Amino acid sequence: QVQVVESGGGTVQAGGSLRLSCVASGGLFGINDMGWYRQAPGKQRELVADITRGGSANYEDSVKDRFTISRDNSRNTVYLQMIGLKPEDTTVYYCNADAGLRRYWGQGTQVTVSS
Repeated sequence: QVQVVESGGGTVQAGGSLRLSCVASGGLFGINDMGWYRQAPGKQRELVADITRGGSANYEDSVKDRFTISRDNSRNTVYLQMIGLKPEDTTVYYCNADAGLRRYWGQGTQVTVSS
């Protein structure tokens, strides 16, 4: 069983920065793709950014100039560096880890951007 734990959320003013972290642990096999998703009230969960095991990253268009996703050397942690935060970025951010036969979700971390 893989455990996925996010951290780093908080409250910042518009234009501020946050770095989210996600640790995936407990699996017998290596983690493949990892990604960050967000879900606003009344909307379905959507991809923010994801990254392959080899380090190839993709971004949702509205964040690609402001957010950077990365993985550490052990491939068990993924980060989302967020700069130039906007009020519309406010929501819960979820980490996803693909372990091959199953995808695991974290509990989410709240990001709030005030104007």
